[in-house]
Amino acid sequence: MPERSSTSSVKLWPTPDVVLAELRAWAARQRNARSELAALGYFGSHARGDTGFGSDLDLVAVVERSDLPRMERGRDWPYERLPVPTDLLVFTVDEWQAMMERGGRFARVMQDEVVWVIGSRP
Repeated sequence: MPERSSTSSVKLWPTPDVVLAELRAWAARQRNARSELAALGYFGSHARGDTGFGSDLDLVAVVERSDLPRMERGRDWPYERLPVPTDLLVFTVDEWQAMMERGGRFARVMQDEVVWVIGSRP
């Protein structure tokens, strides 16, 4: 999260290098804690390299299986420990593969932008 500079009222936002280093450490902890995790990556401004003050972190996780509805799957992931606001999408392997086969704009973005931290294209 933003921090105040020690000598002024200006807020400082974590640099992309700091965000991605923290993400890699967090991802390693998730890999150890979640046997169902097949792949984890980031997309959006951090993947494109065009972050700025206030940029969030967009994550996508692909898990072997889940009994939860897709909209509820990210709730028990501790992404609040990352240094910037984070959005997490969680797909099963089957959902991911079906989305890639159907195509469409979102599938193209995922194919073109995701930088995989754990695993690779599922």
